[in-house]
Amino acid sequence: MMYLSANLKKYRIMKELTQEDVAEYLGITAQSVSKWERGESYPDITFLPALANIFETSVDLLLGMDTIRAEETRRGIHAKAVAYQQEEDYEAAAKTYREALLTYPNDPGMMLGLAGALALQGETAEAIELMEKGLPLSANEKQKATIRAALCFLYLKAGKEDKANALASRLPHMRESREVIQPLVQSTMDSAAIEENVRKILLG
Repeated sequence: MMYLSANLKKYRIMKELTQEDVAEYLGITAQSVSKWERGESYPDITFLPALANIFETSVDLLLGMDTIRAEETRRGIHAKAVAYQQEEDYEAAAKTYREALLTYPNDPGMMLGLAGALALQGETAEAIELMEKGLPLSANEKQKATIRAALCFLYLKAGKEDKANALASRLPHMRESREVIQPLVQSTMDSAAIEENVRKILLG
């Protein structure tokens, strides 16, 4: 029912109907329709087929099953890619994310997931490019913190010490914090040590 309220309003507006119009079709009050759209109450289950008919859609779409299924699919993709990464099969993880991006081309989770897999593969330039593109699109604060921390080391690996240091100074106070990352960025590390830090951050 989490998507029903928003979908009732969305489909009503798409059909250019008022709350009063919907109420009249169903033989109820406009106040009831208003409460449904605000999420204060829900229509009786027997109203769902009638609402779907009014809006010329399906009960599944009214309930948001398309959104729920898409979220489940995305979670499954991430789980599959993470399993590959835990087995150190970074190429398979990257392939999983590349295929997912064909279906979800602007999904920041898929973009940043691919960036992480590429970073673990040693594909620094493409990983940086995807991280810089995906970070502003993401609403997942944990993922963003993890990617920012990894990006510090990738900048360092790419010879962009100023960018690494500037980003490290803005990291939040967490495991991927400036207190942990900045001293490491400012120290002298060889390529193997940099890659180990990226691996620790991305794989936990």
